[in-house]
Amino acid sequence: MLGCCFKGGSYNAKWPRRREGVSARNPLPLATHFVRQPFLAQTGPVKPFLLLATRAEDAAADDEYQAYLRYCGLKPEELVRLRLESERLPPLELSDYSGVIVGGSPYTSSDPVEEKSADQIRVEAELSGLLDRIVAQDFPFLGACYGVGTLGVHQGAVIDRRFGEPVGATDIMLTSDGQRDPLLQGVPPTFEAFVGHKEACSQLPPNAVLLASSAACPVHMFRIKENLYATQFHPELDADGLITRINIYKNAGYFPPHTADDLIETARQSSVTEPMRVLRNFTERYAR
Repeated sequence: MLGCCFKGGSYNAKWPRRREGVSARNPLPLATHFVRQPFLAQTGPVKPFLLLATRAEDAAADDEYQAYLRYCGLKPEELVRLRLESERLPPLELSDYSGVIVGGSPYTSSDPVEEKSADQIRVEAELSGLLDRIVAQDFPFLGACYGVGTLGVHQGAVIDRRFGEPVGATDIMLTSDGQRDPLLQGVPPTFEAFVGHKEACSQLPPNAVLLASSAACPVHMFRIKENLYATQFHPELDADGLITRINIYKNAGYFPPHTADDLIETARQSSVTEPMRVLRNFTERYAR
């Protein structure tokens, strides 16, 4: 659903900072353990993470970026954003970054080619070329929602509309492999997460490890090799973020427009807090 490279903002990855801007309704469960650390010159600068975004609406794109900053525990100079819907992917050296994150997208991977815009076709080709290198190097990668389509298609998954889920919170269940995976450390075996997607993975890539499912969607998270991850649920979305997207994408086909107020009220009553641990675990594990 719904450039240049910076090398500043050093911090010790073993001691993550306190995340600011937490609302009373959307606390990060581990926030009390996050404390700011002084600059440690001997560790050298930490390379930034790269966020590849494709949301054309500025409000949605900026809200998404702020959510990743907040829940990854990063400063702006530690998370470089490229908006691929409006700019071509520049030449990148993966060694300049700690890891790559692909955010959600209005693009639908399983749409027929003739129904895709020229920008979507370009973005898909650019991401596929980048994934050639990422997969070959087993370079840290986390794709959220659209990441299932991009990494999944690249690795031979079947992506179709059999297992779409309506906008809202749903129960995610970890597999036994998921309960042992470092990116899901601290996440309970069953937890709520926000979803809202037209397509999903109906058949895993042959080399993938299934990490999480829901009752309506058999593939909610998988891993390729050791360091390549994709989630169907949104690890960056809290209630406020979901409400923002409901308002922005009211007429995008995710739900009948007249149900928007009910969806917003349901979101306000939810308490989705656990998925954000995936983002924190990703940045803590791979910051370098």
